[in-house]
Amino acid sequence: MKILFTNFHKRNGGGHVTYILNLLQQFTDHDCWLATPGTSRLFRYASELDGATVRAQAFNARIGKLIPEIRQLRQLIRQEQFDIIHVNASADHRHVMLACLGLPKRQRPRIVFTKHNDHSVHTLGHWLRAKLATDAVIAVSHYVAGLFADSAYSHFPIHVIHHGVDVQHFAPSTDAERSAARKSLLGTDDPELIVFGSTGGTDFEKGWLELVYAVAGLPDALRRRCRIVVAGDPPPDDTVQSINGLQMHNQVIFPGLLDDARVVLAASDLGFVLSHKEALSFAARESMACGLPTIVSDAGGLPENLEHGVSGWITPVKDVTALRALLAQILPDAATRATVAAHTRQRAEALFNLSVFANSTMDVYKDLR
Repeated sequence: MKILFTNFHKRNGGGHVTYILNLLQQFTDHDCWLATPGTSRLFRYASELDGATVRAQAFNARIGKLIPEIRQLRQLIRQEQFDIIHVNASADHRHVMLACLGLPKRQRPRIVFTKHNDHSVHTLGHWLRAKLATDAVIAVSHYVAGLFADSAYSHFPIHVIHHGVDVQHFAPSTDAERSAARKSLLGTDDPELIVFGSTGGTDFEKGWLELVYAVAGLPDALRRRCRIVVAGDPPPDDTVQSINGLQMHNQVIFPGLLDDARVVLAASDLGFVLSHKEALSFAARESMACGLPTIVSDAGGLPENLEHGVSGWITPVKDVTALRALLAQILPDAATRATVAAHTRQRAEALFNLSVFANSTMDVYKDLR
């Protein structure tokens, strides 16, 4: 099968990058192509994969740039005669729709749309794309699938396919790896420290600042033991000032945007994704695959990742008081955290399997042929 993946992000791309790279790596027995901006992290990573053909393609909305971009994409589609185009957001979906307009039926690929976020689909743009350039829809969680109710997409099959992660790549660290990671990030391997780690990014809506506030209000003896490591772009100055005002500046570490974020997870005792809104979260699944008892907010599809009190904990979104109470309960109880960690890894191995994710996605493609 000949498949074209599209992604509009010009820089980092977050979970879209992981999603598409996982599929490219799993579909090596198919002819896979990728159209994405040449400045993107996805372009750089995918160019290093064997078997994937990568083309620089922009997805701008301004008419002066959009028209030549559509022409370029249309030429690629007509020339390569793809069986499937797998779009991943409104911008690339729009370009694919316009590029395919008027193509003869034999040249028009089937178009699969994955919805990765919780934005509304009840807009004119979505109505047009549903009518003109969609053959099937993938939702990354049951929560996201529910957003399609009474929309222009509702007559399509809505396939719920949770993210897969490489549970061999994301695995519990050895003692040596843990020690090295803690020394690298914290400057010490003090066994008394309790380290929280997140690879979900530093945007305000990722909710990590609520954890800082929650830890800052713990009893002093427990608070001093805590460290919070948040990978991603450096936070804005006003956020740093807020951390300083809480006297937490020595306890919050920003290692930056990492090519391999496993060092953060290796150094950590607990993972966390406390987003204000979230479709599902690769960061939560990678944390769990690494055997970290993980705390998530009850936003969007996040609760679908774990069982509360068994393979992690779910806390009300934006509720610092509830989060602090949970921390006061679980942080002194190392035995419970160890039990939860074991269940966390078991759940990841059973449910986060990459082959299940890839096979389910391929089944969507095959149903369209």
